[in-house]
Amino acid sequence: MRELEFAVLGPLEVRDSGTPIRLTGMRRRRLLALLLLRFPHAVARESLVDALWETPPASARQQVHNAIRDLRAALTTTPATAGSGAGSTTGSSVLATTATGYRLDVPPEAVDAHRFTEGARAARAARREGREAEAVQLFRSALDLWRGEAFAGIDCPAVTAAAAGLEEERLTAIEELTELSLAAGESATLVAELSTLTAAHPLRDALRGHLMLALHRSGRQADALAVYDEGRRLLADELGLEPGRHLRRLHTEILTDAQEERRTPKPPTTDTTPTTDTTPTTDTTPATDAPTPTRQATEDHHRPTHHSHHGHHSHHGNHLPRDLPDFTGRTAELTLLNSETDAHHRTTPLTSPAAPSTIVIDGMGGIGKTALAIHFAHRRTPDHPDGQHYIDLHGFTPDRDPLTPEEALGILLRSDGATPEEIPTGPAERGAAWRSRLAGRRALLVLDNAADAAQVTPLLPGAGDTLTLITTRRKSAAPDGARRLTLGALRQEEAETLFRRVAGESRTYEAAGNPRTNAPAGKPRPAASLARTVTLCGHHPLALRLAATRLRDRPSWTVPDLADRLSTPEGRTALLRTADRGLMPVLALSRTRLPPEAQRLAHLLALHPSTPHDIAAVCAITGLAAPLVEHLLDTLLDHNLADEPAPAHVALPLLVRDCALSWTPSATPRLQATARRLTVVA
Repeated sequence: MRELEFAVLGPLEVRDSGTPIRLTGMRRRRLLALLLLRFPHAVARESLVDALWETPPASARQQVHNAIRDLRAALTTTPATAGSGAGSTTGSSVLATTATGYRLDVPPEAVDAHRFTEGARAARAARREGREAEAVQLFRSALDLWRGEAFAGIDCPAVTAAAAGLEEERLTAIEELTELSLAAGESATLVAELSTLTAAHPLRDALRGHLMLALHRSGRQADALAVYDEGRRLLADELGLEPGRHLRRLHTEILTDAQEERRTPKPPTTDTTPTTDTTPTTDTTPATDAPTPTRQATEDHHRPTHHSHHGHHSHHGNHLPRDLPDFTGRTAELTLLNSETDAHHRTTPLTSPAAPSTIVIDGMGGIGKTALAIHFAHRRTPDHPDGQHYIDLHGFTPDRDPLTPEEALGILLRSDGATPEEIPTGPAERGAAWRSRLAGRRALLVLDNAADAAQVTPLLPGAGDTLTLITTRRKSAAPDGARRLTLGALRQEEAETLFRRVAGESRTYEAAGNPRTNAPAGKPRPAASLARTVTLCGHHPLALRLAATRLRDRPSWTVPDLADRLSTPEGRTALLRTADRGLMPVLALSRTRLPPEAQRLAHLLALHPSTPHDIAAVCAITGLAAPLVEHLLDTLLDHNLADEPAPAHVALPLLVRDCALSWTPSATPRLQATARRLTVVA
């Protein structure tokens, strides 16, 4: 059966079941373009005459009739349809004659301009309903239909005007797609395309603003400010205008942030990328516990929607980092978070004043705290429509001090739309302004990478149905009244799922008939050593991701090879790292918040072969009195560097032991220089 396609989003083309139909003669091409402009409606003969000639000749109607005849023949006689029989589309049905003119008689989806318009409309509907990822795919699919300028090569004023309208629709779709991409955390990958688009359309504020934001988030503040200055000069010279309010505000925020960057050292790029998932029914945890962007994630996504509330002009946008696509699971934890949040809403009915809710997610470095918080925050965004905020408090960031409450409040106020003039000085004044803005709102707040309770308490709302999620390595960072969830290692099946996803299914199966692994001929089976491999990774998400990446990138290795290399502390330390990130540096960040005696205790416990330890055993190992031992063990437990498998018993997780082996602070008088050998191990 014939499938005619009409492509106008580029040079005019007609295809029959994928085979191009050659249309000769400019008049014939203009005539088809005019019919497509009015599709699916009929075009009157007089309209065709007026569009084809400035001064129509006496024979104009006859020439249109002849051109229609030739066009109908061209659309009918093709190799694909000769003798097609039943079900074929005849020429008369493709180009129909009506009482007043002519009409193309094909399905709407046969015209790429129609598919583009419908795709963009569906993308906007998905975005309104909160399905951002689907909206991105729909926009991209619609924009992929474009092959160049619409109706390129057709010399006709009516067609040129219509092409300009289609180009405007394309640019609007690009702007909306770019805004979604920026909100999802993309930046550097957008710079090249946005630079080209801004150069081609220098008066479009939205494109210029998106380019400024992408440059700024890529660490190119100077370039972002230069883009603004170029646009300001162009507007002033050509139109005598100043940039719009949104662009001016963005310029002010980038300028302010650039000044802060000069005053505060930026953290080096480290391994802090969370992995999250679009399939929460399969439970595997992301690889790390902090999103890649630090400064960028704390800044505004700059959605130009403003609302007035209690005298404030608030920027109620979604500033959450993107929910990464490879989050696989934490189903139990998500269920618990949902039940806690739902229980809070049930105890605060609409007839009562809404109260803020706070949940703290704590756990060791790289365990997936930030990834879980961001994933959950995106899922609960519809319940909190009055703004979704995110800030990295840098409680555990290399070579950078934690943000002070005053600095954090300044960032949050700016993200909520406060101008520099509206942000007071002093932590108390800023805290009051922040609480005032949130009062009565249903907002969502993610306070990531907190150092302690003193850092986060001034940032909490005082009234309003705001949900605050706090991530931290310390149990004691939970403020009064907060509910707490400690995030632990993955279950065995979760760990294996994550490993397979990263390494690739084929790399985690033994080849049939492999003499080394004694795999029988026939269907491949899962590598028997996969369970051992994930256990040697401590079921730790970041360790699993790094190990799986090693296997993926070394085609000659097998899972048993990897397990052998992971079987010693030295092997794990060397193997669980890539060129840009490593497990041990992530875990070692917790050491910077430990007192020297606790560091030394962890080192001595790591040297000792037995685990777990009771209080008496630790006293024998260290030579310390029981009260001090309990205090130091409480410190390790607070920092999630030790587990308590039974009352009064502690154990260092495998990977913490590996890391603590290198912790050799100067010996303190109250700790032994070496671990004692116990004759009796409790």
